[in-house]
Amino acid sequence: MGKQDGSERQVTTAPVDDSTATILHVDLDAFFVSVELLDRPELADQPVIVGNRSGRSVVTAANYIARRFGVNSAMPMALALRKCPQAVVLEPHMSAYKHYSDRVMSIFDDVTPLVERVGIDEAFLDVAGARRLHGSPAVIGELIRTRVFAETGLVCSVGAAPTKFIAKLASGLAKPNGLLVVPAEATLDFLHPLPVNAMWGVGATTEEALVRLGLRTIGDIAHTPLHLLQRSLGEASGNKLHELSWGRDSRAVTIEREEKSVGHEQTFEYDVTDTAVLRSELLRLADAVAVRLRRGGLVGRRVVLKLRYRDFSTVTRSRTLAEPSNVGRRIYEEAVAAFEVLAASGIRVRLIGVRMEQLSPADSQGLALWDPDEDWRGAELAVDTVTARFGRGMVRPASHIVPSREPNEG
Repeated sequence: MGKQDGSERQVTTAPVDDSTATILHVDLDAFFVSVELLDRPELADQPVIVGNRSGRSVVTAANYIARRFGVNSAMPMALALRKCPQAVVLEPHMSAYKHYSDRVMSIFDDVTPLVERVGIDEAFLDVAGARRLHGSPAVIGELIRTRVFAETGLVCSVGAAPTKFIAKLASGLAKPNGLLVVPAEATLDFLHPLPVNAMWGVGATTEEALVRLGLRTIGDIAHTPLHLLQRSLGEASGNKLHELSWGRDSRAVTIEREEKSVGHEQTFEYDVTDTAVLRSELLRLADAVAVRLRRGGLVGRRVVLKLRYRDFSTVTRSRTLAEPSNVGRRIYEEAVAAFEVLAASGIRVRLIGVRMEQLSPADSQGLALWDPDEDWRGAELAVDTVTARFGRGMVRPASHIVPSREPNEG
């Protein structure tokens, strides 16, 4: 939606009737970079990129100074450094991001029990029931921003509106470090001038289709006959965009978010042709997926293999298990079976991934009378116990251990 560098920032400065704006969207500003700068405050006025410098790396995050040079997340690092050669590149530290995310989310939980986490750095809050205790939505938004900064040193932007769609748009326009309130009566005046790519579900392809129809703003979509939108975009997409273009969004803030899949991927610095290396990587990824499933109390039924080749073409293959599982060895065996079908001679792989879908709670799955994974399940649960006590890396499959050379070896 527009520029991501803060140059189109809008904030609420005058008093406004916010009684209808009880849905908040809170988004931490340049979160990964901001966490890194807590330990490197001297870099606050410089362009900073989080990511790895390797040839195949992409930008994980960029601060607003770097964004003004055209640097954005998911951009190849090589391109980012051509756009902004003076940028400082910092390695990512996921454990730190998780730590600060948990601290911020606990602040949200103090304000209202109706918190919907939609990422490591953002959440929706329904504050309708919190007004008697904390004040109006705008007051609550400022309270959250003040507490987040005081308790973590991070800054966030808040959008307050009657619906989730408008609240998220508002927080994006309030960046960085701002609050924007959109009351119900002001929704269309706020919404209709925005570009079509501000709409949820409007990616590059849909945007091109809308522009071909001469539709460049959300107001243009709103005043286009519904049948024309349906004919051009399909019935479902046409209906969705028509509803959103009039600010209609009936979704409530939901406390629990069902996880639809669990996956891990590995991008290689160089194209990999050795199938033995790829199989070993599949084992590592399958184990990582299984650990996350067990930690979440989940099992899955569909194993999905993902391969990206030298020419950036991507293929996926899936296999469905007879019984849901969270055993790494079972996930690996299905993934490697799918891999063998694709592993023709001359294969050159730049990314490999494993994902488990069709998830359900583990405690709802009774074990079959004969459990073929019993031995592996016991072994992996034992590894989980050791990991919980001593940390990851203490126990690994033998295939992942690189032998060291003793000093007296020839």
